[in-house]
Amino acid sequence: MEIIQILKALSDDTRIRILNILRDGSLCVCEIEAILEITQSNASRHLNKLTNANLVSYYKEAKFIYYKLDDKTLNQYKFIQNILDNELDKEEKLKYDYDILKAYKKAELNCDTVSQVKDIISEIKK
Repeated sequence: MEIIQILKALSDDTRIRILNILRDGSLCVCEIEAILEITQSNASRHLNKLTNANLVSYYKEAKFIYYKLDDKTLNQYKFIQNILDNELDKEEKLKYDYDILKAYKKAELNCDTVSQVKDIISEIKK
């Protein structure tokens, strides 16, 4: 049953954090790691569960793998889109992650310059 797999995937805070930053568009796995300050193995494990639940899909561009929200699943299960649109901004940790994402994008960083996200996080923590 797909809905059970989806609900299980939504029951983890790291996976919710990933979905939170993906609602603004595709991100490379290295960007997800840096913005959320998680390890590569942790990011990969959670992205795998989100992919298996069809909440995210991925594509490869050159040497980078990008993840994005799966539009088909969001259209099929409207409550997920409702959560993304209306509930995530109510949580401080999720707002913090989203602020880092916005600053990251404003600085026009990318996979090649992702290491500079540490400077953005330091500024936001001040």
